[in-house]
Amino acid sequence: MKEETIKKAARILLGANLIFAGISHLTFARKAFKAQVPDWVPLKIDDTVVYSGIAEIALGSALVFTPKKYEEKVGQVAAGFFTAVFPGNISQYTHHRSAFGLDTDKKRFVRLLFQPVLVYWALKSTSK
Repeated sequence: MKEETIKKAARILLGANLIFAGISHLTFARKAFKAQVPDWVPLKIDDTVVYSGIAEIALGSALVFTPKKYEEKVGQVAAGFFTAVFPGNISQYTHHRSAFGLDTDKKRFVRLLFQPVLVYWALKSTSK
């Protein structure tokens, strides 16, 4: 398979996952996402979950539908978003909050290791 085809499939898969995650923020997984909001965020917890869900839907849609000439920028924004929400994963780990089946410190720690993968995925699937 051509590298460009693989990158396109990876970009669309990442975008679709972001859209799904964003929708889940607004609906069936809203309570679980609240477990990831750090105590220091100056917004109401529910507002933070809603706003981040909207951002994920927008980013996912951009990854799927953006014209080729903007893909790299969108990938950089997505990587920045994954970096920006990382403190939420750290907070879930350090405060021992269970959500999404992450009900042990070991599982929550392993989840932390996946965040750099998302950053790399966003950058690599949109690079020229």
